[in-house]
Amino acid sequence: MITKTKEFIRKSKYFTLLFLILHIIGFVSSIDAIMATRTSQGAIAWVVSLNTFPLVAVPSYWVLGRSEFKGYVTARQANESGLADISGKAKKNIAPVRSQIADQYPAVRAAELLADIPMFRGNSATLLVDGKETFASIFSGIDKAQDYILVQFYIVKDDDLGRELKRRLIEKSREGVRVYFLYDEVGSYSLPESYISDLTINGVEAVNFHSRKGPSNRFQINFRNHRKIVIVDGHTCWLGGNNVGDEYLGRSEKFDYWRDTHLKISGPATLATQLSFLEDWHWATDRIIELDWNAALTMRGDKHVLIIPSGPADNFETAGLMFAHAINSAKKRIWIASPYFVPDESIIKALQIAGLRGVDVRILIPDEPDHLLVYLAAYSYFKQAGKSGVKFYRYTKGFMHQKTMLIDDSVSAVGTANFDNRSFRLNFEITAFVIDNNFITQAEQMFLNDFNDSRPMQSDELQSKPFWFKFLVRSARLTAPIL
Repeated sequence: MITKTKEFIRKSKYFTLLFLILHIIGFVSSIDAIMATRTSQGAIAWVVSLNTFPLVAVPSYWVLGRSEFKGYVTARQANESGLADISGKAKKNIAPVRSQIADQYPAVRAAELLADIPMFRGNSATLLVDGKETFASIFSGIDKAQDYILVQFYIVKDDDLGRELKRRLIEKSREGVRVYFLYDEVGSYSLPESYISDLTINGVEAVNFHSRKGPSNRFQINFRNHRKIVIVDGHTCWLGGNNVGDEYLGRSEKFDYWRDTHLKISGPATLATQLSFLEDWHWATDRIIELDWNAALTMRGDKHVLIIPSGPADNFETAGLMFAHAINSAKKRIWIASPYFVPDESIIKALQIAGLRGVDVRILIPDEPDHLLVYLAAYSYFKQAGKSGVKFYRYTKGFMHQKTMLIDDSVSAVGTANFDNRSFRLNFEITAFVIDNNFITQAEQMFLNDFNDSRPMQSDELQSKPFWFKFLVRSARLTAPIL
């Protein structure tokens, strides 16, 4: 009995010591949260949890808690890297192709400042609806490449589509075309090493983004490079919602149909897309690659295009400001399609004000989810925004993954950014804004077709659900900062 008592006391001392250590670490971590968390609500939530439940909260914070990506800005600006010099040279001769629309519309000028590169005139822009059309266009462009190909995707799978992409890249590499392949290690977690080996032994330079590079990022798995970009010879690029996987061709085992949108751009705006890729490549490899910065300067159409890269290394919350600015500038309508709709309060308020101003605000989201928490959380935003006239549509034909926007009769956007906290603050994204009457007409018809394949959400839809469903909706809403 005495022996058991002593053993209990000894173990109690260890537990007490562990308890104190965890609370000390939690307290120190809460100081970091106060200094580093971008929103006051997020900081308060972390401080309370870190000091109340340190056993769970401390590892969660150091893996998921930060919203600032360390080191990327330093690498971007380092003079010794040569990146700043290349960026300066690339922008040196763009005056003749800079769009003058920016001088007419302060709204465009504000967006240019966010992008840190001007809107370009003289582009062709082709709307690519769904994966089959997208990859037919991309593969055609790859086959025509003569100098180099830049490929960047969030998700790459070793399935039929992934192997077809690999085959074409290897074929071009054997022809002497330089091929650079960049993928996100989290998004492409299932990609086997053999896939990358096949590329590299055939001359393709293939690397992952290294989001955990550097001592301050080592434990972070919350940052993702969500960009989907292909660039050929410096004059043509593709960007949008499609990743590399059979489901994007409508071969999903879970969904009968996969709805997505991509954009092909030829002309000066390709230069901005290429700069974005070069920065990501430099971060991943610490190397600069020689690219053509003059090929893009030849005008190839009559469309005005602004490319806005965004990410956690920016001075501003570029993606969030970009969407808020678009909503606030709308006078007639703003139509938004996003597979994930979990915005912050500033975006919700902007949508409410737009609805109250009489703007035709429509939000298109999937009816069949691939992420349960996001699906549930969207119901709470519908209740909040719907009272001001904002209309929600749920796409019923299959799963909708596109990230598109239509503002009045003047601007359309296609990109990689979702309407959620992850895209606003944690992901590296890229969005193209297009000003052209014919393109707007095509984008409008695309939206109308999607609305026809959707059901309008009813004002009492959440109210008619059982209590347990409402409780799950409110609980899912609490997870919004990390979705």
